[in-house]
Amino acid sequence: MEVKHGLFSCDSHGQLDRDAFTTRMSKAKWGDQIPQVIEVERDGVRYDRWSVGGQVHGGEPFHGGVVNCPAAMGDPLRRTHPQRWEEVPTKVYDPLERLKALDEDGVDGEVLYPNNPVQNFTFPGDPAFELDCIRAYNEALAEYRHLSDRYVPIALIPYQSPIETIVAEVERAAMLGHKGIVMLAEPGLCIPGVTHTNDPWWDPLWARCQDLEMPISWHGSAGLVAQLSLPLWKGYSRAQSHTVSTSRLCATPCQLIPNLLLSGRLERYPRLKWVFAETGMGWLNFVLEACDHEWERRRLWKEGIETQPSQVFRRQIYVDFWFEHAGVEQRHAIGIDNIMWESDYPHITATYPASWEWVEGTVSHVPEQERKKMLYENATRLYHLGDGG
Repeated sequence: MEVKHGLFSCDSHGQLDRDAFTTRMSKAKWGDQIPQVIEVERDGVRYDRWSVGGQVHGGEPFHGGVVNCPAAMGDPLRRTHPQRWEEVPTKVYDPLERLKALDEDGVDGEVLYPNNPVQNFTFPGDPAFELDCIRAYNEALAEYRHLSDRYVPIALIPYQSPIETIVAEVERAAMLGHKGIVMLAEPGLCIPGVTHTNDPWWDPLWARCQDLEMPISWHGSAGLVAQLSLPLWKGYSRAQSHTVSTSRLCATPCQLIPNLLLSGRLERYPRLKWVFAETGMGWLNFVLEACDHEWERRRLWKEGIETQPSQVFRRQIYVDFWFEHAGVEQRHAIGIDNIMWESDYPHITATYPASWEWVEGTVSHVPEQERKKMLYENATRLYHLGDGG
């Protein structure tokens, strides 16, 4: 990938076209369970929503939309969501049109996490249905990279399948052009019967991702918002609810990082990289210091956790920022080589179309070489994007 602007988003959301699943899944086998955009009606109002497994996603009219893309709707307050597919700007779901949005924003490329209709990086239904949906999704998102090396697609995995099938799908995704996978933080809390990720059952996946140099991502709450969050007050407005939800995104990784560092997983796979996307980083130093403190006090190296947790973090884990100042001020304690920038396009908190204004507001005082690392070099190195990678 050629760097022209000096800015790369490690967290954006790639929207699939409305026919992404219907053209890749068997109508004879799955019928109306196939993910698709349908027209629904409520209280005399007609609007479009995604249907997955025969269940409509998206709730009431004018509360959300058929696609989560308020940053692309031209509303400075970002309260406008498309109710019909025809209202969705092509620069959200058409890869070639989306390149124009990247250039308009001065961004060289972006990592593509899921958007509608994917929720919590999984699909309901039986294992065969989940697998077919995952395969269709991974094929469709890979089309972005086939059209431009400025896109970095991140694959989904089929949690209800045998570990051999999961590994095979990761290998297939890598062949298609995916550069990493995104997972639920603890799938068993969301999907009955799935093994805890600390269990050796998952070791073949960690080993294969390490060999393929495919980082593993946890995005936002990583599927645990219901389990790890205070229920939202019903008296909030929609804007208030979103603000509360966004402002507490650090609550999940504060609990996930100690488990990851002290599980021994990264000790066993020292070349496996892990990404925390859309969580910020100003909260991180207390977590790392607490892990080091307890590791020292409890002499955990005698229990197989041989390396100081903060050293493991700097060797293998990445975090990001997009608006905050606190994490930037603490960048040396976190590790300059572990920090990436994100735009979150086209979601409500996205920096688009003024990403450089946000960049200058957060890192204008940072030395040039450190800026380059955080704004694009760390991400392009992690995803092997240099020299046409």
